[in-house]
Amino acid sequence: MSSKSFDVIVIGAGPGGYIAAIRAAQLGFATACIDEWTNAAGGPAPGGTCTNVGCIPSKALLQSSEHFEHAGHHFADHGIGLKDLSIDVAKMLARKDTVVKQNNDGILYLFKKNKVSFFHGRGSFVKAVDGGYEIAVAGAANETLVGRQIVVATGSSARALPGVAFDEERILSNDGALRIPKLPKTLGLIGSGVIGLEMGSVWRRLGAQVTVLEALPTFLGAVDEQIAKEAHKAFTKQGLKIELGVKVGDVKSGKNGVKVAYTDAKGGAQTLEVERLIVSIGRAPNTAGLNAEGVGLKLDERGAIVVDDDCRTNLPGVWAVGDVVRGPMLAHKAEEEGAAVAERIAGQHPHVDFNTVPWVIYTSPEIAWVGQTEQQLKAAGRAYKAGTFPFMANGRARALGDTTGMVKILADASTDEVLGVHIVGPMASELIAEAVLAMEFRASAEDIARTCHAHPSLSEATKEAALAVDRRTLNF
Repeated sequence: MSSKSFDVIVIGAGPGGYIAAIRAAQLGFATACIDEWTNAAGGPAPGGTCTNVGCIPSKALLQSSEHFEHAGHHFADHGIGLKDLSIDVAKMLARKDTVVKQNNDGILYLFKKNKVSFFHGRGSFVKAVDGGYEIAVAGAANETLVGRQIVVATGSSARALPGVAFDEERILSNDGALRIPKLPKTLGLIGSGVIGLEMGSVWRRLGAQVTVLEALPTFLGAVDEQIAKEAHKAFTKQGLKIELGVKVGDVKSGKNGVKVAYTDAKGGAQTLEVERLIVSIGRAPNTAGLNAEGVGLKLDERGAIVVDDDCRTNLPGVWAVGDVVRGPMLAHKAEEEGAAVAERIAGQHPHVDFNTVPWVIYTSPEIAWVGQTEQQLKAAGRAYKAGTFPFMANGRARALGDTTGMVKILADASTDEVLGVHIVGPMASELIAEAVLAMEFRASAEDIARTCHAHPSLSEATKEAALAVDRRTLNF
């Protein structure tokens, strides 16, 4: 079997991989990308977890369920009357699948446009050869490729509870949670992370009774404490039952549902009985089957690929990005690393700052943040100023009928440099972009406060929070 040679071979076509491949091709490298995701028809489905069973399909379901909730609970406020409201779960899932396919096809189009050679199958290392590495592609048609530079972007997979495997029927990972065929009356979630809260929100809006079991004593421990408390209050008011500080015991699945034995925060023995259970306790790097040991690629104790600050591995000419390496498991973080690696291969010097990577939870209200939390600043002993502004005092939020939450800005006490921005409320996922840009340019709270924001807009809440840092809000 003859080998096909490339300047750059990317293993994985998730957000980190496909962006790395496209950027490498743009920079003039002969580039190949290998990915094994397959659609229902057996064809290629590039985009990784994000496109196929993560970011994209979850947002499609969140949008559908939000429409349903608005129709059932908020349209009347606008003078819109509805009778016999119903949800067609099969049609909702079909729309989600269409959105996913559109994204799959979009990536294949981008590969063609940028002259990236795509190979459908599982990529793995074979051996080091003169000037690079031999990579095997196991698919419908097995291939052998040779690449001078290799970028590993194999992503991550859901972590199961010890001794409790995913069956994707009753005990669900993010994959199964996106394919529940009919509305469950009761739904359990183990873990109150991003995936759990988003999926819990989808089915709670449609009418399921949702219970969240969280091992930690605090809700959303990575989020600014004031913002997390506001979110907890909103979710509880909506009907989401959240139990903190629990210890999960035996989990038994039967044909009628799942029983979860657990100890509550007070030490009491409890049992949760639900039709379906979503387990959202984190994700593990995908390195199995890569043959890392065969070429001496170094992994850490979690199975992640060890890289330096520039995403270089211990092997010359081998790089790794995204969920398979250290740092936050976020699609946009992977994209930034993917583009940066392609540019480093070309001799450029790009920079990725983890402190300005935004985080978003697409619940209602949305939660978004960038930079440091108030508890982190206190722990570091850094003097800071804080300013907040509630959406209930924002004209656009009132017109939307969505006034839950606030914008919070933390700035250095002496220099006024913005150290963190935290938002819970409508369209927080969009509003956070201004904060990221401000922090990238090391703006002060005063810089944001002096910037003209359109009226009426939700973004005015950011301006007012910046004014609040100096105790001079104008509308509250």
